[in-house]
Amino acid sequence: MNPIINLEGKVGLITGIANEKSISTGVAEACVQAGAKLVITYQNDKTRAFIEPIINRLGVEDVYLMDVTRPETMQEVFAQIDARHGKLDFAIHSMAFAKRDDLHGRVVDTSADGFALAMDVSTHSFVRLAKYAEPLLVKAGGGSLVTMTYLGSEKVIPNYGVMGLCKAALEAATRYLAAELGEKAIRVNAVSPGPLMTRAASGIAGFDGLMAAAVDRSPMHSLVTPEDIGALTAFLVSDAGRLISGGVHFVDAGYNIMG
Repeated sequence: MNPIINLEGKVGLITGIANEKSISTGVAEACVQAGAKLVITYQNDKTRAFIEPIINRLGVEDVYLMDVTRPETMQEVFAQIDARHGKLDFAIHSMAFAKRDDLHGRVVDTSADGFALAMDVSTHSFVRLAKYAEPLLVKAGGGSLVTMTYLGSEKVIPNYGVMGLCKAALEAATRYLAAELGEKAIRVNAVSPGPLMTRAASGIAGFDGLMAAAVDRSPMHSLVTPEDIGALTAFLVSDAGRLISGGVHFVDAGYNIMG
């Protein structure tokens, strides 16, 4: 009997790996274990050095620079994928950024420039990724796009500020992209993990308190791990998730259901 999560013969793009503790690291590991061939991107030379051990451990050969604030780098990544593989079966979007003052300050005080930057990197980059991926996903006969969100999209989280607005827009984008791309057999989903300590989370004031609250208040009294997120994401991009599209899928020990 074949395993439920089987990515043999599939080519997947994974963005957002910063170090061993990244959400994307857990996703990459799960996808490799399921048999996928990966393309991994890095933001700059500094981050490339941090992810080198991960690249080597997973045996990834296709590693490219992609800085979403520089459109030409995104275009080049997809051109390379097309040239080397001629298709793409799935792509994982796991990136977000906001200036510290906009993250920790009041939303009402967010500058226009700060808001535009946060929304561009955290939300519209997913839309751009989908646009570039679309023809390669069509060449594969259909495929899957997954982005990473957070409960701050629908609940007010202390010190999450403008990022809550970005994640709300990201989830709306997920639904609209799913509606627009579904006729081409392209599925679009968002994964919403519970709080876990990553490089990005370390920039949120009081994050330790959020993790403690998650353990205390979630029905399963447990923190999520990158491996947990990877397992769900690998399922969604596999053929087992072939009719799942347009949703926000929580992996947080049930924390999101609590009042």
